Amino acid sequence: MTMYFNEEHSALRDMVRRFVDKEINPNVDDWEEKDVPLHELFKKMGDLGLLGITYDQKYGGQGLDYWFDLVFLEELGHVKADGVPMAIGVQTHMATPAIHEYGSEYLKETYLRPAIAGDMVTAIGVTEPGAGSDVVGLKTKAVRDGDSYVINGSKLFITNGCQADFVTLLARTSDDPGYHSFGLFVVPTNLPGFVVSKKLDKLGMRCSDTAELFFDDLRVPAQNLIGEAGEGFVIQMKQFQHERFYALPGSYIGARDTIDMTIDYIKQRKVFGKPLITKQVLRHRLADWITDIECLKQLTYHIVRMKIEGLDATREISMGKLLAGQLSFKVSNGCLQMFGGMGYMNESLITRKFRDTRLLSIGGGADEVMKEIIARVEGF
Repeated sequence: MTMYFNEEHSALRDMVRRFVDKEINPNVDDWEEKDVPLHELFKKMGDLGLLGITYDQKYGGQGLDYWFDLVFLEELGHVKADGVPMAIGVQTHMATPAIHEYGSEYLKETYLRPAIAGDMVTAIGVTEPGAGSDVVGLKTKAVRDGDSYVINGSKLFITNGCQADFVTLLARTSDDPGYHSFGLFVVPTNLPGFVVSKKLDKLGMRCSDTAELFFDDLRVPAQNLIGEAGEGFVIQMKQFQHERFYALPGSYIGARDTIDMTIDYIKQRKVFGKPLITKQVLRHRLADWITDIECLKQLTYHIVRMKIEGLDATREISMGKLLAGQLSFKVSNGCLQMFGGMGYMNESLITRKFRDTRLLSIGGGADEVMKEIIARVEGF
């Protein structure tokens, strides 16, 4: 028992930790070369109830609170390749929350239930070649035609895009200005007109497949619209809060693992006859980072308390996302420096951490966008 967690939380933590140690970490070197087999991995996770921890039991979820979700995310932070938890996060926190919160019974039974069970892999389709953090600038169009919408356009940087069975897709439904001209759709990838243009070659997160997608007169049933017509942008903005929160626990856990790995190395590495750990400048640098990690952790715990109380945590989540991106890269970059020449070798785990952590200040809303959100909420 601890201040925040009881025996049930500890049981979940032990389960996830065993799964990471047995089913994920032994395979990540191989997956870095040829992608995570998502259907295989997600089915194993679905069988353990790990893909719908906070979701309604009616659809196969666990119906647990956000402290259980936090435990799950913290343990995923120990995965030794960040592309794996990113792929999982798309399934649990990026592409399905809107279906769970706003979807019809049809959408929940047809898509949410198999996603929770691990029988379907999903992706989130928002970013486009000309619209990333500027979501309102997206061009993909969905035009109503009878009982269907006809979708034309493209999406870029789509995680899980090569393996997804459906994409939760944001598209423009009207040329009218403002935020009420969009629809959020569940788009099965086996429909005519869906094309995976290519798999993208990334700097980091290399075990996670990322695709460019095209939609050529793709006809999707109108019943695949999530929520009310014209409200897709608003729904997606709320869904972004789940995505951005997802990044926080893994960031402070991963940063601490990186520091612990580095401390082990500089205890052994001798320079001018003494271990590097004896250098005050390095010890103080590590102490600074550990302090920052604790601050991010406590902000995350505060956000969990806010979420449980049903409060709007947009401000705090944006702060956490901003801090997580900056801290994760600062730690991986600084620790790589302490590894010296070994830090520049691809065989070193620190090198992968350096590559993987760079994305966090870009994906899911760039640092600059987080600062704008914070400034707007603060009223300036």
